[in-house]
Amino acid sequence: MRWIGLAVAIAIAALPCSAQATRSVATAARAAERLGEVNFPTSCSPSAQSAMAKGLALLHSFQYDEAEKAFTDAVRGDSRCALAYWGKAMALYQQLWNFPDAKTLAEGRQDVEQAQKLGTRDNREREYIDAAAAFFNRAELSPKARAGAYSLAMKKLYTDHPEDNEAGELYALSLISLAQMGVQDMANRTKAIAILDPIFAKYPNSPGAAHYLIHAADVPELAPQGLAAARVYAKIAPDSAHALHMPSHIFRRLGLWQEVIDSNLASAAAAAKATEERRGDASYQFHAMDFLDYAYLQSGQEAKARRLVAELKNVPQGGESNIIEEQNEFAARNAMELHRWQEAAMLEIPKERFEWQDYTYWTRAIGAARGGDVEGARAAVQKLTEIDRLRVARQKQAGGAPSGESIDLSEAEAWLAYAQGKADDAVARLRSAADREDARDAEPFAMPAREMLADVLALARRSSEALAEYKAVLKIYPNRFDALYGAARAADSLGDRHAASDYYAKLISICAPGADRPELQTARQYLAANRN
Repeated sequence: MRWIGLAVAIAIAALPCSAQATRSVATAARAAERLGEVNFPTSCSPSAQSAMAKGLALLHSFQYDEAEKAFTDAVRGDSRCALAYWGKAMALYQQLWNFPDAKTLAEGRQDVEQAQKLGTRDNREREYIDAAAAFFNRAELSPKARAGAYSLAMKKLYTDHPEDNEAGELYALSLISLAQMGVQDMANRTKAIAILDPIFAKYPNSPGAAHYLIHAADVPELAPQGLAAARVYAKIAPDSAHALHMPSHIFRRLGLWQEVIDSNLASAAAAAKATEERRGDASYQFHAMDFLDYAYLQSGQEAKARRLVAELKNVPQGGESNIIEEQNEFAARNAMELHRWQEAAMLEIPKERFEWQDYTYWTRAIGAARGGDVEGARAAVQKLTEIDRLRVARQKQAGGAPSGESIDLSEAEAWLAYAQGKADDAVARLRSAADREDARDAEPFAMPAREMLADVLALARRSSEALAEYKAVLKIYPNRFDALYGAARAADSLGDRHAASDYYAKLISICAPGADRPELQTARQYLAANRN
């Protein structure tokens, strides 16, 4: 058994024995720059080693389809390699993304059973397989129970083999997965960071340590703890579109808009290339463009945000229905973030499944209400209510617990109440929605509920309360364009020109040199008129 880094494994697999001594080091150095380095000892034959290491590196960067292909290559290289079947099963368990359906669980169970049938004399390898079995082989368990059983098995593996940093990284990922499922969220994230920090310090080129640190810290309270990993992960694994994108989760949490833009321009380009080469699918590019749209809006670049809606049509293998859905979401976000209420109220109803039209009706309801069109707002709220009923019915049919009252529906109902002259009712509804959104860490795809609360307080001329809410928004969502602009206006209405100038100056500082949102002209004029 031996510790083999990804780069070295690729070099050994690619070169004949006579050439290894003279060329493996140079080849390894080049390969190491592409997917990162993993340390994964196995009892499999040398012909399977590079594929095993590559598969794990891809697994760490959530390139699941490519990881499954690599582990299949390992099986071809060594049909007796039990751990290769473990890898095939784990490529089906997309932690933090999609919980496997019944068909996928059955497929994973077959892989685990094949691994168990082949067996291994190595206790550590057997514990990896046992952990996968804890997840896939217990049909009676709920999703949370499956994830919990797997995490306990990974804890045992890492406790028994503390020298195995890959086991530590995968154990930490299991804790993050539980956190995202609502199981001791902050405690499990904090525990994961405590595991990953020393591993990342010892193995700075490990894709798993860097990636999972970002996920563990992807909440407002912990985001600064993920910044170091965010700034190197893309360099560790530049051949992974997801690795290029993932740092922007931390950058967005911290309001570092240009870094979000840079990450996702690179990720979108890499994802498009990978899709064209059949090494991935369009979802990676859609996700990068989603973050890009949001960052353009926050950095004051309206024209670039609007161009993205049309550019979605060029996503390779995007699929007509997926492109329509993404265009719908981008158009809705753009109208909301830019406060173009007439545009929002008149947003075209997309030709797609009714339950996928929620973003459109949410936007139309709020746009109509803020434009004073009570009947238009009421009609859109009714459609949104019907969609929410479908959502609840589907959750019950699937046997899942209801996710609670819809925040989007509460927001739409609040603005309808405001349009009907019920400002106090609107404030109460939005405050409730904001508290629920904060408690769930349910990061919205557009304007946060608390920012809407601040807006309605400002409209009601309750400027002191509005300013307090804008400040609360900026604490959770640093450098949000509309929150800074709203805070400046609220401060000015209270006669605090110094605070207003600070907010306007901050707004200008976060925007790109070519920013074109009209609010920036207001900010510059205010600063020019209020120089000390």
